[in-house]
Amino acid sequence: MSQDLHYLELLDVGQQIQSGALSPVEVTQAQLDRIARLDGQLGSYVIVMAEQALADAHQAQTEIAQGRVRGPLHGVPIAVKDLCWTQGVPTAAGMTLYKDFVPAEDGTAVRKLREAGAVILGKLQLTESAYADHHPTVMPPVNPWNAAHWSGASSSGSGVATAAGLCYGSLGTDTGGSIRFPSAANGLTGIKPTWGRVSRYGAFELAATLDHIGPMARSAADAAALLGAIAGADAKDPTASLEPVPNYLAGMRRGLRGLRIGIDARWNSEGVDDPTAKALVSAMEVVKSLGGEFREVSFPDPAQMIADWFPLCGIEAAVVHEKTYPSRKDQYGPGLAGIIELGLSQSGTDYQKIVLRRQEFSGRLRALFQGIDLLLIPTTGVASPTVAQMSTLGADADLISAVLRYTCPLDMSGSPTITLPAGFTEAGTPIALQFVSRHFEEDLLVRAGWAFQQNTDWHRRHPAL
Repeated sequence: MSQDLHYLELLDVGQQIQSGALSPVEVTQAQLDRIARLDGQLGSYVIVMAEQALADAHQAQTEIAQGRVRGPLHGVPIAVKDLCWTQGVPTAAGMTLYKDFVPAEDGTAVRKLREAGAVILGKLQLTESAYADHHPTVMPPVNPWNAAHWSGASSSGSGVATAAGLCYGSLGTDTGGSIRFPSAANGLTGIKPTWGRVSRYGAFELAATLDHIGPMARSAADAAALLGAIAGADAKDPTASLEPVPNYLAGMRRGLRGLRIGIDARWNSEGVDDPTAKALVSAMEVVKSLGGEFREVSFPDPAQMIADWFPLCGIEAAVVHEKTYPSRKDQYGPGLAGIIELGLSQSGTDYQKIVLRRQEFSGRLRALFQGIDLLLIPTTGVASPTVAQMSTLGADADLISAVLRYTCPLDMSGSPTITLPAGFTEAGTPIALQFVSRHFEEDLLVRAGWAFQQNTDWHRRHPAL
C-alpha cells in the first residue's frame, strides 16, 4: 500500500476499497497503526475501538466481495466526536463526570454511518461538554501543522485526527463554531448543516436549539458523502427535519456559473487580519473566474447575536446539566461552570428578549437571501490564532469578536455553511473561508465547495508528520 494512503480523500480510498483494489481490513489496520504511532503526541482520540473496527472491516470485506456494496462509505475508516453515543463504548462528552457512561445504543448519526458501511475507528476528543475549554484534566489535541497554534474548539479531536491522517473523515458538532473552528485551524472542509438537517438523538447536548451535527473531511465531496449518510428525518428526534435529503454527490458538479454570491465588503473586512483578507480576495477571483456573479449586500448587524449567544447557550446548558450542577460542581471545569452560571443568572424576561431578537435577526437574514444564492465570508477574522492568543480570549473583547463574528450568528439563525481551506499564513498554518446558503440548501454549498476545490489545491496540502 502507498505510503500516502492515510492522506487519500475519503471517496478515493472508498472507490479503491469497493472495487477490490484495496482491502478494508488492511486499510483499517494501517489507520490503527498510524494512530498508535502518532496520536500519543497529538491526543486526538479518547478511545480507539480497534477490535470492533477490525470486525466491521472484515464484514465490509465479505459484503463487498459478494457484490453487496452499500455506498461510498462502505469499508472506509472514520471516527466520531466523543459526544456521539456508541453502543457499548463509553461516551464522556469531554467530561470526567461521564467517563463511565456507556450508551445502550448508537446515536442516530452513528447508526446511519454504520448502516452506510463505514468502519468507526474510535471516539475523538472535545472540549468539556462541547463548550469553549477542555476539562482541566484533558490535554487539548495538538494542531498537526504547528503545535503552537490553536487546534480549534470544540471538535478539536475531529479536526486533528482528520488532518493528521488518523481517519478519512469525522463527525463534529457546532453550537457557536465548533465544526468551523477546527476545520479552519486544521485545513479541512466542514459542513455545518441547517439546524434539524441531522438528527441530534444520541448526541450529548450543549445547547439544544444551537447544536448542529455535521461532517469534517478533506474535501467538499467527502463531506457531502458523509452528510448524505447522516441527514434526514428521525422518529427519535422530533426536531429533525422532514425535508427530503438530496443526493449531494449527484449535483455537485453543476458549478458556480450563474449563482449569485453575496459580499458585504464592510463586514468582511472590519477587524479582519491581513492574511484572512488576502485569502478572501484570492477566493473571490477564483469564484468570479468560475462564473459566480457577485452582489453587494448588507449583512444584518451581528453584534447583538454575538452578545446574546452567551446567555442563551448558558440557559440551555443549565437545563442539560440541572441534575448535576451545582450538586457536583467540583467535577466541572471553570469554563463550563461559568457559562452555566451565566445561564442561571438570567431572568425569564431576559430570555424572552433574546428569543425575540433572535427571531428578528433570522428574519432579516432570510430576507437577505431573496437576492442571492450564497454568501461568501471569512470563517474567523483572525487566521490561525496561537494557543497563547486563545488563552487570553476571555479578557480580549476584540479577539472574541474576531473569532465569533462569522460563526455564532449563523448558529443563532440555524443557517447552513461550508468551511473551505483558502490559503496559508507565513507560519504555514491554514486559513479558511465560508459559503452560507438558505436553509436546507446544502446542495448549493457542496456545489460551491466542489467547484472551488477543482480550481485550488489548498485542501490537498497536508501536515508533515
